[in-house]
Amino acid sequence: MGLTNQQIASFHWKADAPTFQPGFEATKAQEQLARAKELRRRIREAGEDASDRVLRDMLDEAESATARVRQTGSLVIVAFFEGAKPKQREKVRARLAQAVAGGKGDEYASDLEARRDADRPLAPFHWEIEFPEVFERENPGFDAIVGNPPFAGKNSVAAANVDHYPLWLKQLHAESHGNADLVAHFFRRSFDLIRRDGAFGLIATNTIAQGDTRSTGLGWMCQHGGEVYRATTRVKWPGMAAVVVSVLHVAKGPVAGQKMLDERLVDQVTAFLFHRGGHQDPARLGANAGKSFVGSYVLGMGFTFDDTDKKGVATPLAEMRRLIEESPRNSEAIFPYIGGQEVNNSPDHAHHRYVINFRDWPLRRDDIGEDWEDADELRRKILQREPVVPKDYPGPVAADWPDLLAILAEKVKPDRDRQNRKARRERWWHYGDKQPGLYSRCAGLDRVLAISYTTQQAAFAFLPSGTVYGHTLIVFAPLDTYAAFCALQSRAHEVWARFFGSTLGDGFRYPPSDVFETFPFPENWTAHPALEAVGKEYYEFRADLMIRNDEGLTKTYNRFHDRNEHDPEIVRLRELHTAMDRAVLDAYGWSDIPTDCSFELDYEIDEEEWGRKKKPYRYRWPDDVRDEVLARLLELNGERAAQERRSQRQQEGGQ
Repeated sequence: MGLTNQQIASFHWKADAPTFQPGFEATKAQEQLARAKELRRRIREAGEDASDRVLRDMLDEAESATARVRQTGSLVIVAFFEGAKPKQREKVRARLAQAVAGGKGDEYASDLEARRDADRPLAPFHWEIEFPEVFERENPGFDAIVGNPPFAGKNSVAAANVDHYPLWLKQLHAESHGNADLVAHFFRRSFDLIRRDGAFGLIATNTIAQGDTRSTGLGWMCQHGGEVYRATTRVKWPGMAAVVVSVLHVAKGPVAGQKMLDERLVDQVTAFLFHRGGHQDPARLGANAGKSFVGSYVLGMGFTFDDTDKKGVATPLAEMRRLIEESPRNSEAIFPYIGGQEVNNSPDHAHHRYVINFRDWPLRRDDIGEDWEDADELRRKILQREPVVPKDYPGPVAADWPDLLAILAEKVKPDRDRQNRKARRERWWHYGDKQPGLYSRCAGLDRVLAISYTTQQAAFAFLPSGTVYGHTLIVFAPLDTYAAFCALQSRAHEVWARFFGSTLGDGFRYPPSDVFETFPFPENWTAHPALEAVGKEYYEFRADLMIRNDEGLTKTYNRFHDRNEHDPEIVRLRELHTAMDRAVLDAYGWSDIPTDCSFELDYEIDEEEWGRKKKPYRYRWPDDVRDEVLARLLELNGERAAQERRSQRQQEGGQ
């Protein structure tokens, strides 16, 4: 939190704000800073015969000259943090500006001190005031910055700092995203503080090149004159902490010659910490739209029947069976319920939970009075799924299943009453996010493909339709062919998913908008005969193997990637996976790319320090093959996006 001298003179946090008013007190800032700069120059150039007392007096005078300017800048920041809305902040800013202009700024000194010493302090630091020699030279800014910034997600940033601090970060850094990790803002701040042709070297989490953190930090800098000239992307943190970091060097301005990426000389290092392609996100392709979905966010364990719930909120399965036995109609509103954990851990991806599902039905029927006599009004309210509908409403309502509704009233409604979102409070018998698009795409299908949103292994599986899929699953519909499975399970897609998904320790998350919607699949990929045949062979062999071994996807692929695992069936699974990769690469026309795999570390480790812990090996393509496939996929994404734009323009022109 800090301002430039221009912002202080304007008494505003906006960089381009005009001077507040003629004769405003803060306009004296330049005079005071000039005096401080002169005194500091005299201290630096003083000879050895200068007494400590004289030098100390000059330093005190320099500090006094800057103290009022520092206080003025801090009051500007106080104004920003006094309100969540622009009008609130502007009102406080105008009041404080009048006080400072009237010579009453000192009256707020004690308040500033109290804010600085608070549990969540407001502690501004105005770099240009504290280092005038650095920022008033011809090419202003530091020559270099070296550091290890803090890492914190948006929730931690908000919880650990003064109210509205996330808003301040977005104000400070144009085009930044609220979901970005705090480390991205330290990168941006360092970039602002170095001079032209200066550089910084910072440690970051490996999320620095992912998603909103990338676009806020490296993405913005690389598109505004910054250049990454050295990057080591996965470094095991020394000591016991199980942390993997990236170490980056960024210059403000062009850097001649080759760059260094993971100890390899390359022509460029992009914001993705890759040697080919651009700095912007790959385009979302229209051909992939409407086929990938996050599962339902039920929002309330009270919806579920589950014997494994240790919190005692879910209803036991025995009670579910009793309710169905007493009233078989209850089964119409009870569905199998499955999430990522079951998909990864169950050998046959079996669910063990059920869930009450009232879809988007109204709550009950009632005598609704004269207000409903108008047909248009009645139609509108029914379409909006009003909680209460007419007595003769022909569709189902939640009250048609009173036993199930009573469970939700007891176990879900109290928590929903405390929700911030109005819709979730008022529609307490509905899921938090129902995902109707997902279930409409599943209609008429026997099965769909799915992957756990958070996973160590990029493993896809078929799940039966007629199931409620939890929000820990990514579901692909209407993709129900082995050819589609083959394309998704291939290493080509895994390379893309690990690169554009977000990391989580040694695993990763699969955000469909960033991964599936941008991935350039081979032509005819959902019905390609060669992909269908090899995908079917792989899937059926894997399914039988898991049943025989009583092991789910996670355990099976842990063995798959274990360099000490030589079981003939695991060896065969590796061979079938390579056959799938070959078929997919051939479908792209990339027969020149080899598919041989070896056990490769995901990042460098100290073998001796690592000891007996499981080492981060995976049975995968060597780095050069992986990078070549990724580079070609990036180029293909650009070509497909350009083709879709041309087709769109032609259609618009034809109309």
